[in-house]
Amino acid sequence: MLSPMTSALPNPMTGRTTSRKALVRRPSPRLADGLVTHIDRTPVDPALALRQWEVYVVALRAHGWETVELPALDDCPDGVFVEDTMVVHRNVAVMGRPGAESRRPETATAEEAVTGLGCSLNRIREPGTLEGGDVLKIGDTLYVGRGGRTSGDGIRQLRAALEPLGARVVAVPVSKVLHLKSAVTALPDGTVIGYPPLVDDPAAFPRFLPVPEESGAHVVLLGGGKLLMAASAPRSAELFADLGYEPVPVDISEFEKMEGCVTCLSVRLRGLYG
Repeated sequence: MLSPMTSALPNPMTGRTTSRKALVRRPSPRLADGLVTHIDRTPVDPALALRQWEVYVVALRAHGWETVELPALDDCPDGVFVEDTMVVHRNVAVMGRPGAESRRPETATAEEAVTGLGCSLNRIREPGTLEGGDVLKIGDTLYVGRGGRTSGDGIRQLRAALEPLGARVVAVPVSKVLHLKSAVTALPDGTVIGYPPLVDDPAAFPRFLPVPEESGAHVVLLGGGKLLMAASAPRSAELFADLGYEPVPVDISEFEKMEGCVTCLSVRLRGLYG
């Protein structure tokens, strides 16, 4: 069992502490049975996937994140991709309603965990659908992918829930990949990065930087200019290093076979105050 690590930083505006927590869930032994929509299915090694997940969790903890492990869901092959269960803005968690019906059982345990961390709740309700992998947060702006998993009504409900809290919700098209964050994420300065053949409309973002590899479009901001990213994107890592960032590569090959990336393996909670 991995020992926990806690990180708490002062908020200069309030004097309260803000914690950095990451929700994670270990992969199901049935990972290979998960949904695949935009790539060909290839064999997955469940034992290797578990080892890779453990390294991913260690990387988060080594960079100051407290990880909160959700209960295992062996009968939910896609349950490891926990980011899709919710969108968190400040202390409000909007629980998603997955566009894939088989994934809807994943949200209950995630809701229990985030409630236990002090978040207030809102929910996407039928007929709307929304998955967290379709939401890219840059400051108070939330870009939301309108694609196969997130509907227009889901975006409308998210906007109604979060815009009164100061968020700005911007819908963008997604047709070439599973989720918006399968195509783009953002650097610490807010520049959106993406692999151009998979980005529907780069002009939707004020600043867009193309990367040379598909998996190079996915980064998790660890803090201090450090970027957690897939080991399968060495040229993108070189690009980021040249821009003054520090890449932290992890091998997630078995999750990439299931259309996963470094972002969808956790829910990062940066703005919770206690």
